[in-house]
Amino acid sequence: MVMTKTNTHTDTVSRINFAKAAPQAFKALIGFDAAAREGLDPALVELVQIRSSQLNGCAYCLHMHTTDARKAGESEERLHMVAVWRDAAHFFTERERAALALTEAVTLVAAGGVPDEVYARAAAHFEEGELGRLLALIFTINTWNRIAISTAKVPGA
Repeated sequence: MVMTKTNTHTDTVSRINFAKAAPQAFKALIGFDAAAREGLDPALVELVQIRSSQLNGCAYCLHMHTTDARKAGESEERLHMVAVWRDAAHFFTERERAALALTEAVTLVAAGGVPDEVYARAAAHFEEGELGRLLALIFTINTWNRIAISTAKVPGA
């Protein structure tokens, strides 16, 4: 079960600019993110980032990655179906569905870990190096979501 949360913050509380406050950490994360994406299908990268951002309730990242996906030629139909990908199977390839299942398990890891069947499904569709980079991509988007939510980044700003 996915829980819905409301991000509450007031406009009177000033939040840090993470990139300026922790430039070395920010640059390291940029490098990690770039390494994670290397060799992965750009459309798949956006789908993973969109799904994780939906699960984490990160409006800033969700706006960014749906915008990037559109610019890369992703269809509105598929973007609308990401949140319900299990019920819209014909919109996504088996490989994409395996990646989305892994994304959900890793993003919601505290709810029960990463089940063997989810991991095995992803391993069947991605060679070892790709699977490593896919996991790294999921790790990075979860980190970006937490940064954006913690620092109250505003979508579209």
